[in-house]
Amino acid sequence: MTTPQPAASRCPAHAAARPSHPLPIYGPEFSADPHATYTLLRAQGPITPVEIAPGVWGYLTTTYRSALYLLRNTPNRFAKNPRHWQALVNGQVPPDSPALFMMQPRDNALWMDGAEHARLRHAITGSLVRVDTHALAATVTKIADQLIGTFASAGVCDLVGQYADPLPMLTMIEVFGSPPDIGQRIAIAIARLFDTDQDAAAANIDLEAACLALTHLKRNAPQPDVTSWLIEAGLTDEEMVQTILLVIGAATTPSSNLIMNSLQRIITDLRFAGSVHAGVQPVSDALDEVLWTDPPVSNYSPLYALGQQTFEGLVLQPGYPILVSFAAANGDPTLGIDPGSYAGNRGHLAFSAGVHACPAPDLARIIAETAIERALDRLPHLALATDQLVRRPGTFHSGFTALPVRFQPAAAPAPTGR
Repeated sequence: MTTPQPAASRCPAHAAARPSHPLPIYGPEFSADPHATYTLLRAQGPITPVEIAPGVWGYLTTTYRSALYLLRNTPNRFAKNPRHWQALVNGQVPPDSPALFMMQPRDNALWMDGAEHARLRHAITGSLVRVDTHALAATVTKIADQLIGTFASAGVCDLVGQYADPLPMLTMIEVFGSPPDIGQRIAIAIARLFDTDQDAAAANIDLEAACLALTHLKRNAPQPDVTSWLIEAGLTDEEMVQTILLVIGAATTPSSNLIMNSLQRIITDLRFAGSVHAGVQPVSDALDEVLWTDPPVSNYSPLYALGQQTFEGLVLQPGYPILVSFAAANGDPTLGIDPGSYAGNRGHLAFSAGVHACPAPDLARIIAETAIERALDRLPHLALATDQLVRRPGTFHSGFTALPVRFQPAAAPAPTGR
């Protein structure tokens, strides 16, 4: 006789009379072509059960309407706090699951509801609004030129490992006033959390330790930087650790993905390849298209139904995480958006929506646009060096493991006379 599973650990497909074997949104097959899976899921309904990670069950939105409905009805019908995740409360989430470390409770604004969310989000927005956008663009330009200078004379490089990955990290190190060693520890650990095939538990420990070290440093010696401004807002050490993790996490790997996805589009798409270089189309147009068609964060913002909820006839059971698929929403064919009309269209959900929307999308665009423009300016005749691009693990984000390119090498600098 088979012992029945506790109700909280069952796949929501059983509770909601949905497909008995929900499709996985992890693994090499999914990462290679996630939109094929989104199409299959969309045929099942606007919100459908999925396997988020091995042994981790939940729902995924598949349409623009469903994503927007959930985001706009947070927190009155759907909560952000993962303490509503019944399998987590019951200890049924595998302790080494990559989903756990991307979705577990943390004392920052992303995972809070109501007054606590408002307090912590105000600390973030109040700090980020003090960032000088002109200085930020200058910082990105300086870092971009330094990175490009290390490979410009070679005529070949990997635009992920040598450019798109380190650039946001180095930028945030300066914006947060972090010493290079602490900043690098933070960024590397965040990247390991996003890449769901990495050791998430060890990455989480490293990340929190580095954020605490930065907090202690700035409490003792505050400066005009985001870390010090967050401290001014009255956050505790634990809140500081989790808020630094949140803000830098949102600005590093997602920004890297946005830069690399946009560069890949500009290099390979004839609509952009010549016109962007010639100045006929601005980089911002390519950026808008990528935010629509290949958003850097593909599936995230887990929500939890407050009691049984119904959307378009589908019953959503409480206790299960509902991931918002920004990629599936933006690609929803019922939107009827002409591919040529993405430029200037900010109706995408790449920066989320509602009370938990990205608090500083303009800063993200400054980082990405400046980085892309410097690469195009400094690397003439940029072209892919391979047609075998590999996607990163795609459960939560969308990007490439590498972007090998070739270009016209810059002349080697003349030797310095003595």
